[in-house]
Amino acid sequence: MTPLLFVLVIAEINVILVLLFRTPLRKLVMFVLDCLKEGRGPIMSTVGMTLFAVLMSSVYSIMRIQKRSMETGAVNQTDQVLLANHILDSSLMGFCLFLGLMIDRLHYYVKRFDDSEHIKPCYKTMQTYETESD
Repeated sequence: MTPLLFVLVIAEINVILVLLFRTPLRKLVMFVLDCLKEGRGPIMSTVGMTLFAVLMSSVYSIMRIQKRSMETGAVNQTDQVLLANHILDSSLMGFCLFLGLMIDRLHYYVKRFDDSEHIKPCYKTMQTYETESD
């Protein structure tokens, strides 16, 4: 699961970088995000909640391993490997959720900013018409 999470983090970082800079690729990414958000219903929230549930399960496993090591007083090598793996998975899942939230907000703000860019020329022409008529 770790390689999949690394690929997901890298993909989300690339999407964020594309959304930050005005490139021709940004229009394509905006279109894809619009399609993902509108037509499919609550798919994105379902994926996010599933990832959050797996994250909580991993955190619970971390707590259980730590509790077991405190009770016995000695740290088992298998528990150390499992603990390290769970911590890595948990941190990657949390980072994926955070980046997903950033993509959602960036998509919203870029869409609002692009819409306001289209309105500004109309607003300027309206102001010139009003000042000419006064």
